[in-house]
Amino acid sequence: MPGTNLTREEAQQRATLLTVDSYEIDLDLSGAQEGGTYRSVTTVRFDVAENGAASFIDLVAPTVHEVTLNGDALDPAEVFNDSRIALPGLLEGRNIVRVVADCAYTNTGEGLHRFVDPVDEQAYLYTQFEVPDARRVFASFEQPDLKATFQFTVKAPTGWTVISNSPTPEPKDDTWAFEPTPRISSYITALIVGPYHSVHSVYEKDGQSVPLGIYCRPSLAEFLDSDAIFEVTRQGFEWFQEKFDYAYPFKKYDQLFVPEFNAGAMENAGAVTIRDQYVFRSKVTDASYELRAETILHELAHMWFGDLVTMEWWNDLWLNESFATYTSIACQAYHPQSRWPHSWTTFANSMKTWAYRQDQLPSTHPIMAEINDLDDVLVNFDGITYAKGASVLKQLVAYVGMDEFFAGVQAYFKRHAFGNTRLSDLLGALEETSGRDLGTWSQKWLQTAGINVLRPEIETDGEGGAGVITSFAIRQEAPALPAGAKGAPTLRPHRIAVGLYELDAETGKLVRDERVELDVDGELTAVPQLVGKRRPAVVLLNDDDLSYAKVRLDEESLAFVTEHLGDFESSLPRALCWASAWDMTRDAELATRDYLSLVLSGIGKESDIGVVQSLHRQVKLAIDLYADPATREALLNRWTDATLAHLRTSAPGSDHQLAWARAFAATARTPEQLDLLDSLLEGAQTIEGLAVDTELRWAFVQRLAAVGRYDETEIAGEYERDRTAAGERHAASARAARPTEEAKAEVWAQVVESDKLPNAVQEAVIGGFVQTDQRELLAPYAEKYFEVVKGVWDSRSHEIAQQIAVGLYPAVQVSQETLDRTDAWLASAEPGAALRRLVSESRSGVERALKAQAADALR
Repeated sequence: MPGTNLTREEAQQRATLLTVDSYEIDLDLSGAQEGGTYRSVTTVRFDVAENGAASFIDLVAPTVHEVTLNGDALDPAEVFNDSRIALPGLLEGRNIVRVVADCAYTNTGEGLHRFVDPVDEQAYLYTQFEVPDARRVFASFEQPDLKATFQFTVKAPTGWTVISNSPTPEPKDDTWAFEPTPRISSYITALIVGPYHSVHSVYEKDGQSVPLGIYCRPSLAEFLDSDAIFEVTRQGFEWFQEKFDYAYPFKKYDQLFVPEFNAGAMENAGAVTIRDQYVFRSKVTDASYELRAETILHELAHMWFGDLVTMEWWNDLWLNESFATYTSIACQAYHPQSRWPHSWTTFANSMKTWAYRQDQLPSTHPIMAEINDLDDVLVNFDGITYAKGASVLKQLVAYVGMDEFFAGVQAYFKRHAFGNTRLSDLLGALEETSGRDLGTWSQKWLQTAGINVLRPEIETDGEGGAGVITSFAIRQEAPALPAGAKGAPTLRPHRIAVGLYELDAETGKLVRDERVELDVDGELTAVPQLVGKRRPAVVLLNDDDLSYAKVRLDEESLAFVTEHLGDFESSLPRALCWASAWDMTRDAELATRDYLSLVLSGIGKESDIGVVQSLHRQVKLAIDLYADPATREALLNRWTDATLAHLRTSAPGSDHQLAWARAFAATARTPEQLDLLDSLLEGAQTIEGLAVDTELRWAFVQRLAAVGRYDETEIAGEYERDRTAAGERHAASARAARPTEEAKAEVWAQVVESDKLPNAVQEAVIGGFVQTDQRELLAPYAEKYFEVVKGVWDSRSHEIAQQIAVGLYPAVQVSQETLDRTDAWLASAEPGAALRRLVSESRSGVERALKAQAADALR
């Protein structure tokens, strides 16, 4: 429907015409336990620049009962169409519109999501409005630069709690009347409603007092480690307020762990919603706690960057997300009480790997993307917007200096508080504080697509690369962009460090002897500082991971690292070398079997649990998709044997033991290995220190279901042990994983032919459906996918449609036939830009896998 979308041009026109003052929103959620629809009454006061002009207000609702504009009743049948209410004949100056509608609860994670907990059979509600979904709950001018105050009044069932952006009032007759918010954008307003469990505290320092709250469903209350969450939150308050030199801008700070959340979290002003999988029901590794802490800090950083000061339009979405990502990692790395001072290792190993992958897809785009409409932004929450953008901000900090960077940020907040900005506003502030001209830097880094490759060129006076360095230079390459991508290859200015590493004879560790930091620009940059020095065992470009580039080792360094990767004393250079090896594997420069050998030689020495778990995922993916099919089974057997050996030898009760148990469960294949999973589940066998708790049990059950060992009886029995929302998802995934035609047909009917599954259950079902060792069973669904995907996209909500479009693409069918089918569909189906992008990205994965398989076969 044309009106469901909103173009940038329309938004600019509306912002020129209107200045919005206030919203009063009255919602009757007293029937929420039963679901269906609810009454929504919205009154908006706004000023108009031109007498007699026309505009529109946005609303997605089954029924509109009344529309009153400046006291005159308008016929809803005439003015409400395609999710818009026309507002004709506006008056210059103050106008008032009142809309009475019935809005619908959702089960897609968009708008007002309703979930019933199977434990207590109570309903739990929460809103999710980014990007354009406040209009699903109340009539709104749905764009970020039309800020206003929002005053919510909510009637809820007796005994429930209502939380919003403003402090929670005492209810009267089950009605909660909130104070107006400060001027904020519609997409960061929020309501969380239900019989939630809560824990409260306060952040106090230097006379400042901010109430803190943590909420979750009562069925998760026993697992809620609120002290740890409050500790991270307080560290964030301390660090951000010091670095930003601006007090927290809202009256309280609640964090609400909510069910069936599509994203990691959402930065609603003063009422952050977070997926409740972060309330850990079972033992998890420290990497999971680190990730949760980064999420908590990311959303807290948004209170300033995104909420206090908001982008004018979604082309600066990257800056919102990149700033929050960069500052959350920096807080973890530099706060003196942080548990995770190694967080830049995690960033290099996970976030930047995501960015490198995204930047090599045909959909690659400049960090500052061209966002023409809402459809564009809905598929742009990607590795460039978050991870590449944060990497480039880290490069910018190195380029201008950290003190100068935060001085510019402080000026930016003070200058634009509760307003809207463009990128130029931030860059202007940074130019003032740093004295650097950022015009060229911005053009090359933010307005161009693609990735650079940095290689060392070293000459010595000895044989085989040994001796004294006589010449050292860094060569920068700008590879051609992927077919179909817009733009041209670009050489960029890089601020990097070069690290020289030697093996310490006493400790056996690779330690850094010297570090040189410099600017790299153009195709070849000489490094005269290293001439005359003895050639070290390893030369590492982009040491400390200051810049964003693919790095290659010279021949001598690569040979040494291949034997000693696990011997680096520090975790960050290890992570950089692991990342380089993985990138080479994806680029078909390193055969999958050699990548497996490298991992097996070094992973036992890897202390960083986050790196270990990433290597587990990458090895499994490489063998499943990048290995020569003729040798795949042998590599799988070799890997599975290694996972079991490490499981048995890891320290009892350690994070590494748990990680290896999960890796083993993901790939167990021989009768003996599957017998062990079965025995561990039944308690007939034990491994010292390994607690086969709820989540680990499900990991075992899902593998046993996928290989045909477990059927409905065993799955249902496991669900009886765990009759929770998480148990329901796990059971659904296990059923979908069964290797039978009937199981796959049932999934197809549930996901494609019906629209009844909630978002989280559908995600679990799709995850179970796609099993890499069931290629033949899944083969018939490749053709079916192309028959239905456009219809699904056109008829379902964005979140649901994207799950299906990406999740059911035949990515495991690595063949020229899959590429040909995709190309034929792209040529004939005429998909919109968003769907075309998602399918093209999936196609790119198959194309990359074919190249890697060919390289592995030549090895």
